[in-house]
Amino acid sequence: MPITVKHRVNFYDTDAMAVVHHANYIRWFEIGRVEYLRSIGITLDQMMEDGYVFPITDVSAKYVSPGHFDEELLIEVTPTALTKAKMAFDYRVLDAETGRVLVLGHTQNVYTSRETGHIERLSDKYWIPLKAAMAKEKALKAAKAEASAQQQ
Repeated sequence: MPITVKHRVNFYDTDAMAVVHHANYIRWFEIGRVEYLRSIGITLDQMMEDGYVFPITDVSAKYVSPGHFDEELLIEVTPTALTKAKMAFDYRVLDAETGRVLVLGHTQNVYTSRETGHIERLSDKYWIPLKAAMAKEKALKAAKAEASAQQQ
């Protein structure tokens, strides 16, 4: 199920052209991803204590419209893959007041052993809530597709 996180653009997030520096959107994707996991009962601290780290293996951003100092933004996070080996999310960063899309993005992380650095499959402690969240996301997507088909 997608979640939305509010974030206000700080002055230090902007560049000499008075717009949000492009690198900040990647940081904001992480804010959204961490909140998504927290919303399903998983914290990164727990995972790291259990020996998992989760490097980014893919990141992309399509810059649509510039953000500016003091704008309130919405970071929408939607899981696209939550498996025993990886997690992937799509993002939309929007102006909270107007709904204007600033950035569309995607990230993928793989779970690796903190000790060895090798990809490691998650234990059920994490896999069960991730699997349930992905099932909810697929059901929501199917319901939206069915409602759209019925309207046509």
